[in-house]
Amino acid sequence: MISLDMAWTPLGRAASGKLDIPTVRRRHQKTSSMASEPSQPKAQRVRPVPAVSRSIAILRLLGESKPGLGVKAIADQLGLVPSTCLHILRVLVSEDLVQVDSATKRYTLAGGMISLARSVLEGGSFAQRVQPGLDRLAARHGVTAMGVEVTQHQSVVVLALSKSNQPFRLHTDVGSQFSSLVSATGRLIAAELGATAAQLKKIYAAIAWDDAPGFTIWRNEVELAKRQGWALDRDHFVRGLSVVALPVFNARQQLTHTVVAVGMSSLLDGAAVQRLVHDMRTEVDALAGRP
Repeated sequence: MISLDMAWTPLGRAASGKLDIPTVRRRHQKTSSMASEPSQPKAQRVRPVPAVSRSIAILRLLGESKPGLGVKAIADQLGLVPSTCLHILRVLVSEDLVQVDSATKRYTLAGGMISLARSVLEGGSFAQRVQPGLDRLAARHGVTAMGVEVTQHQSVVVLALSKSNQPFRLHTDVGSQFSSLVSATGRLIAAELGATAAQLKKIYAAIAWDDAPGFTIWRNEVELAKRQGWALDRDHFVRGLSVVALPVFNARQQLTHTVVAVGMSSLLDGAAVQRLVHDMRTEVDALAGRP
């Protein structure tokens, strides 16, 4: 069995920083407004709340550190005053979101995080609705199928996963969060940005490739993804693997999720990709309630 032990996902490696890119727009959004159309609502101003931001930063850091961290290590990595860090940790412990080992004084995530995650994954959520379709795709085409959320913070989150029956394994788990601008999903997102050539070039330069396709080729593939309604990354992000992604839009025609399939390129020739896309489109249409 081939095991890919790299810390990667076909959707993207963990983001090391944010890139200043346009916000994903409504699909086919008009550039000029009509007098008869209602005015667009103003963007809501988000007021900084340092305590909340620091708490979230601590939770994310602990999620990346399996052995746990002490107060000083957390404070140093996040640039916090140790006493402030300790007070926040005590609150998180009291809410059962973080636990502390009395012997080592190391903090780790606690069971309360599972309850929060479960509330996202259950109750008619996208993850619950997409899972049966992912299972069908994985079984029928021998691919690893994923349901992915596109966040407002230039990242994507794996919400649902069905693993391939082929002799290789992808180390991607539900809840993994990665840069949004890579591989097939990245092409779909770039296609919805309405970005200029200069902005696209900046986006492209920030992508981590295994075998970069070249900017012109990538930009053409972004345009093709917009026209055909699906995207393909063959051997560029990771050699030997092909990634297919289809967009999922909300009622306002905003790109909110993607359905992704990953397989060995040697098993996904042109005809196999077309069959896969056909079945993926059927699953996406079912999610949207289309016959």
